[in-house]
Amino acid sequence: MSEPINRIETHVLIGSAEDDPINLLHLATGLSRQRIKLAMTQGAVWLTRGRNTQRLRRAKRALRAGDEVHLYYDANILARTPVEPTLIADLGPYSVWRKPYGVLSQGTKWGDHCTVVRWAERHLQPERSAFTVHRLDRAASGLILVAHSKTMAAALSELFRNRKLEKRYRVLVAGDFSRQPNPIRVEEPIDGKEAISEFSLERSEGERSVVDVRIETGRKHQIRRHLAGLGHPVIGDRLYGHGEEDGMDLQLTAYLLRFRCPVKDTQVEYRLACE
Repeated sequence: MSEPINRIETHVLIGSAEDDPINLLHLATGLSRQRIKLAMTQGAVWLTRGRNTQRLRRAKRALRAGDEVHLYYDANILARTPVEPTLIADLGPYSVWRKPYGVLSQGTKWGDHCTVVRWAERHLQPERSAFTVHRLDRAASGLILVAHSKTMAAALSELFRNRKLEKRYRVLVAGDFSRQPNPIRVEEPIDGKEAISEFSLERSEGERSVVDVRIETGRKHQIRRHLAGLGHPVIGDRLYGHGEEDGMDLQLTAYLLRFRCPVKDTQVEYRLACE
C-alpha cells in the first residue's frame, strides 16, 4: 500500500479555455478530484493571469490560454477545523470580531479556511469580500477588524499607520510585576525597527501578575518579546517563555480598540469585558 500524500506543490499551464483545472491538477498530482475541489474552496489553489495572482475558488471560473494554476496542498493544514470567531459589530464596510485562540488572522498560500477573514466572507449576511487590516498572533485572542472593501481596508490601515487607533491588551505574566516602575515604557527595537510598548500593573497574583498593555507600534511578537526582555514572559508563551510548563494557552488578549469610525465619522470604542 502506498504512503498517503501529505504535501504537494504543483503548477499547471492552461493551454486553452476548454481546459478543466481540476482535471489538470488531478493528472499532475494523482490526488482525487474531490480532494482538489475541497482544497480549492479552502484557499489552496491559485490562478496567475499576467502579473496578477489570486485564489481560485470556483472550478467553473472561465480560464484563458496562458493562465497558470497553482496547487499548494498540505493535508494537515486542510484537515484543520476552523474555530468560530464571535461577531462583535457589523458596520457594513467593516466588521469587528473576537478572534479565539488558534484562529489565524490571515491565510497563507496553503489555505485560508481557518482565518477570521474567510469566516467573515462565508458567514456575514449579506455576503461580501473580506480583507485583512491588522493581525493578532495565532496564539493570542481578542478584538480584530476586518474590512469589506479595498477602500475601507486602506482607510483603516491608515489609522493604524498614523497611530490614530488605540489598541490595548491584557496579559497574565510570570512574576511580581509590582517591582517594575508603573507604568514602564519599553522602546527596545525589534528586528532593527522601532518598537514601543507601555505596561501598567493591574494586579499581582503572587507569582503572576495581570498587566495592561498599550503599544504604539505593531512589530511581530512585540508584546511577548518586550515582556520576556523584562523578565516577565507571558504565561503560555511557548516561544519566549515557559509555555510547556505553564499548562495554559497564551494569556494575551486584545481587549480594546478605540478610533474614529470611517463610517459614522464619530469616535467609537470596542471593549471586551474583563474575565
